[in-house]
Amino acid sequence: MSAHQALTQLVPLAAELDKNKVTPGVLGFVVFAVMALAVWALMKSMNRHMNRVDFEEAPEKPRPSTGGAEPATGK
Repeated sequence: MSAHQALTQLVPLAAELDKNKVTPGVLGFVVFAVMALAVWALMKSMNRHMNRVDFEEAPEKPRPSTGGAEPATGK
């Protein structure tokens, strides 16, 4: 009988709510906060991994010689 009484007490509260207004509520905040923390953790992890990369650029290959002749300037 207590479940029935609780239901009848909540029905008037539900009638007072504006049916045209939708809010995310506490669950929306919790989901957003968890996603924000996950993005922060992923960014921190990515930064740590990128700092560990030891990239050394290879030197340019020398151009093949033209046999001592100067390149044509077009003049």
